[in-house]
Parts: sequence; structure tokens; C-alpha cells
Amino acid sequence: MRVLHVAAGNLFGGVERMLLGIADAQQPEDCAHDFALCFDGRVARELRERGADPRVLGAVRFSRPASVWRARRALRRVLASTTYDVVICHAPWPCALAAPVVRQARRPLFMWVHDLPQPDAWPERKVHRHPPDRFICNSHFTAEAVRRWTPEVPRDVIYPPVLPNPPLRGEERRRVRASAGATERTTAIVLASRLERYKGHHVLLRAAMRLRGDFAIWIAGAPQRPHEAQYLAELHQLAADPALGARIRFVGDRADVRRLIAAADIHCQPNTAPEPFGIAFVEALYAGVPVVTTGIGGATEIVDRHCGVLLREPGEAALAEALQQLIDNRAARLALGAAGPSHAQQVSDPEARLREMCAIVRAQVSAVSVA
Repeated sequence: MRVLHVAAGNLFGGVERMLLGIADAQQPEDCAHDFALCFDGRVARELRERGADPRVLGAVRFSRPASVWRARRALRRVLASTTYDVVICHAPWPCALAAPVVRQARRPLFMWVHDLPQPDAWPERKVHRHPPDRFICNSHFTAEAVRRWTPEVPRDVIYPPVLPNPPLRGEERRRVRASAGATERTTAIVLASRLERYKGHHVLLRAAMRLRGDFAIWIAGAPQRPHEAQYLAELHQLAADPALGARIRFVGDRADVRRLIAAADIHCQPNTAPEPFGIAFVEALYAGVPVVTTGIGGATEIVDRHCGVLLREPGEAALAEALQQLIDNRAARLALGAAGPSHAQQVSDPEARLREMCAIVRAQVSAVSVA
């Protein structure tokens, strides 16, 4: 069984981290994974570093038909050069690009849904008119949204495979913390995500103005789109408030973000809107770092009271109260953190999730062969 994963590759976030996890994971011997990307960016570079050399189809803008034609021609060559049993497109945009070629090649077409569908957006409209054979959804929450959007297409839920992120110990932990301006006595709170407003960075900074004690907040991530740059500027203004002193560190886009998460004491992402899944939550739990987030969306399928705190609403007062309790009570932090690794493995064990994916693909291929 051979699977081709198709993605845009121009951004770097949860989808791209999952692709790297697939490349890194120990794969079932009878199920191999290859990758095709439109843009030769960070995820392509990191795939190469892992020995998973991706096929680069070429930069695409749908407003420029020639670029679409060239990318489809490149994908046609890829499918002609290797026998793939299935093509999995990650998100509507690459699915809209790849679908005509995959159909022409008579290959089964899946779409792995990582975000809630936006039915009025043009990629979703294209996918709705020419849907894949099957959806893979990254959470039950996402699957319900997909059911409402395109109920006639079968769908399965597979949590994203995420490689373990082991806790940091001793000198390595001290070194990573020092690089972000924290001592061993400091309670380090990290938020590692794309700079999207719904992830609640501004809520965290406003809640921090109410906190007491020796704490620091690390904001990891860099803008990848104009609206993210505007949001970052707003966050810098909040961080300049005298009440926060020098407690806020914007650490930028770090290749070692998993180690940064592991060096923290709390991972806090107070979503103001539902998160479809939340790979950073899983990475924090693997590292024994408790998660504080809002109890909405896919987060409720990852975090529970044994390994974190689920807020009823993303209010500054409630968030500040929850964080203050963890700042003041190291034993409670450690107890929540201790439950994290086994919980993360139960949700996103890469070998188990890849076996599920291969089983679903194999069943689809068999059904098509019989038909």
C-alpha cells in the first residue's frame, strides 16, 4: 500500500507538523507514505531533513490559471511515475487543485479535514461540487461540521498522529528556559501556535495583568499572513503595559518549539472560538506540561481534568484565576503533568493512528476494486 499526501506547503502550523510526524513515525511495513507540495518552503525543507524527499509541484495561485495547469501537469507526472493506491489531500485548497488529476488517474481521493469547513469559501465550494471519496476528520467535533456541510460523503475520525515530545531534564531544561528569560523558580507559561486571534493570545496577556508571583509568558510563533502581522503588533502593545514589566517574551518562529513547550510549566491557549483539534496540546501533554484552554471544540477530546484545566469561557478573570492556582501550587501542576504522557499517547499515538489510516485506505481501495 502506497499513499501520496498532497498539501500546499506555503504555511507552517498543525497540518505541517502532522506531516512531519507521519514522515518520522515508524510506519507499518505494508503502508508507505510520500509527499507532494506546491510550495518549496519550511515543511519541504524539514521533510528532506527526515529523508522524505517531497515532490514539489510548483507555486500555485488559482487567479493565475497557468500556475494551476503547471502544478496539475506535475502531479500527473508523479502519479504516472509511481503506483499510488490512494491520494490524501490535506485541506480543501489542495483538494480543489488535485481532484481533476486524481480522478483522471482513477485513484481513490481522500481529504483529511484539519479545519472547520467554510461552506461559502471558494475551495470548499469546489470540493462540495466535486467531493472526494471519503473524508478523514481530525476530531469528532470536525466530523460533525463536515456532516452538516457534505452529508453524502463517508467520513472517519482519526486523531492526528503526533510523535512523543519527551520531558526536558536537568541542564538542557535550564538552558532552554534561560534562552527565554526564565529561571528554575519562574513559572513559565507558553503559548505556541499560529498567530490567529481565536487562539486567545490577547486574552492571555490581559489575564496576565492580574497575576502575581514569579511568572513569565512565552509567545512562540511568527506572522505568516498580513492579518497575523497586525495581530502581533496588537500583542506587542498589550505586552508593553507597565503591569506586565518584562514578563512577556516573544520568542518568534523557533525550530525547537517542541523543546520550548517541554521546558515550560504550563501550556495556555485560551481559545475564543473552537479549535478543530490542537496538536500543540498533545505535544505539551507528551512532555508532562499541563494544558489550560477553553472547553470548546476539539480541545475537549484531548484535555480533561486529569491533565489540564478546561475553562467554561475564555474570560480574562476566569483564566487568571486558573493560572494563579497553578502558579501558586506546584504540586498540582506536577500532578496534572504526570498524567499527560499516557493521555497524549492514547489520543495521538503515531503507530496506532497510522494503522487506522491504512486500514481505512485499504478498505476503500478494496471497495473500489470490487465495484
